[in-house]
Amino acid sequence: MHACEPIAGLRSYGKGANRTILDCLFRPDWPGKVVFLPPRGPRAPAATFGRDSSVSGAVPLAADEKGLGIVTTASSADHPTRRDFLFVATGAVAAVGAAATVWPLVAQMNPDASTIAAGAPIEVDLTPIAEGQDIKVFWRGKPIYISHRTKKQIEEAQKVSLSSLPDPQPDSARVKAGHDQWLVVIGICTHLGCIPIAHEGSYDGFFCPCHGSVYDTSGRIRSGPAPTNLPVPPYTFVSDTKIQIG
Repeated sequence: MHACEPIAGLRSYGKGANRTILDCLFRPDWPGKVVFLPPRGPRAPAATFGRDSSVSGAVPLAADEKGLGIVTTASSADHPTRRDFLFVATGAVAAVGAAATVWPLVAQMNPDASTIAAGAPIEVDLTPIAEGQDIKVFWRGKPIYISHRTKKQIEEAQKVSLSSLPDPQPDSARVKAGHDQWLVVIGICTHLGCIPIAHEGSYDGFFCPCHGSVYDTSGRIRSGPAPTNLPVPPYTFVSDTKIQIG
């Protein structure tokens, strides 16, 4: 075996600090031998050996006088490079920038928060509602009862003594002038938020089966744990047969 000697042009010879076992075992004067030295690093693959020195990107580092021996390094094309990383990173940044540019254009087409919170108004045609009948619609996610009161129901609501009511309020304050036959209330019990049933209870108004709250034909609390009357939502008459809620 030849003595371990420095290979010209390959590494510094100073005290052998930069030399490896491959420098000693595979000398350039070995005919036909090719040593592929992969890039150094913790994940670098092991060295491979072969007789064919026609490797793409191979750089001859040393050869003997006959030109038979050669030591090469593997082409970096088979391994990720810093340029590849920068290319991918630049593409990712460009994609994020494009999304950030487009998003405000999409967002401005959506209704703003105040519009969503306020709730869009709804119109209700009263024509199909027969006298003595109630219907339920939804506005802002809340059930709205619309009652077409009979003459008897109107009279009973109007003659009640306010002093007998837990939450005193005249019937005239709960309906629109000239439209006494129409009662519009939010159908949520003021006790614990249950949904009362229309045309039920001792006063032919609304009854909450959860805890027994009873409301009259004006939606006023008459007995039970509910502290206040059923609320009246904001609404107006668009015509004699149509209302707008909200």
